[in-house]
Amino acid sequence: MPRQTTLKPIRKLCVAAALLAMTVGLPAGAAFAQDYPSKTVSLIVPYPAGGGVDAVGRLVAQKLTEALNQQVLVINRPGAGSVIGVRDGAKAAPDGYTLLMLVTGASLPPDTGYDLAKDFAPVGLVASIPIVIMSNPDVPAKTMNEIVALAKKEPGKVTIGTPPSPTLNYFGAEQFKSLTGTDMTIVTYKGTGPLTNDLIGGHVMFAFNTLPPAIGNIQAGKLRAIAVASPERLAAIPDVPTTGEAGMPALDIVQYYGLVAPARTPRPIIDRLNKELRGILANDDFKKRIVAAGGGPIASTPEEYGANIQREEDKWAMLIKKLGLKVEQ
Repeated sequence: MPRQTTLKPIRKLCVAAALLAMTVGLPAGAAFAQDYPSKTVSLIVPYPAGGGVDAVGRLVAQKLTEALNQQVLVINRPGAGSVIGVRDGAKAAPDGYTLLMLVTGASLPPDTGYDLAKDFAPVGLVASIPIVIMSNPDVPAKTMNEIVALAKKEPGKVTIGTPPSPTLNYFGAEQFKSLTGTDMTIVTYKGTGPLTNDLIGGHVMFAFNTLPPAIGNIQAGKLRAIAVASPERLAAIPDVPTTGEAGMPALDIVQYYGLVAPARTPRPIIDRLNKELRGILANDDFKKRIVAAGGGPIASTPEEYGANIQREEDKWAMLIKKLGLKVEQ
């Protein structure tokens, strides 16, 4: 009985607070969001430090820290091609203090343990960054057709490095094999940073890679960029043809980077984050740094980002089913 008596005033205070918020024209969630954020916000990057997603994630965290006047701290949680970090994001408290940098492909195999549509609330798109097919410069094949010819001449001996399933890098390599009817060996890495290092060292011949960890080495001649898997060339490497120009228009592998929060995060917090994110994307310095990383900034509403996620899942689902691809633990 004493415990019940003690709780009654607390319940009354909670009800009174909710009513007060409503009487001034704000739902309870909006009243809570007015004080957001009041402590450090964690941004999960589900890949190792030093890779392409990490580079974009740290740039977003830096700009959000300035916009929110509260630290946004990058937490790298790599493993299983991003699945480990995405799972952690799905389990986080829906209070706006844990965000996730999501990249296309993270939910495609059926055994990830989460459902993007049910377990996350989209905040907004950040950028699109296509896959770049690149090689060690000592490899004789310098074009997409020459890669195919080499693979047909020496079945199974041509190696392609990628992060593991479920990443578009990996799916793209599988699609390349399927489109060309070739037997190539896919070698997987925990992230694009280790992949880039091994490509420079000659441990793999080719890579389906992102540009951020490789751009300096391409410019220095330590790596060769062969084709960009998108409809348009990249401003950062304007002399490199697209896969369409190389005779393979079906090889269209563009990753979309965006921010999501755990499902049931209050909508006023989602709206606040989306507003700040859109402001960041309009910043000239941010635009220049994304372009230098081989991509293009994209602003969106939460609903537009949700539609993008579904559209990309539908695009790749048939290949995943055809090949029976699963998460590489």
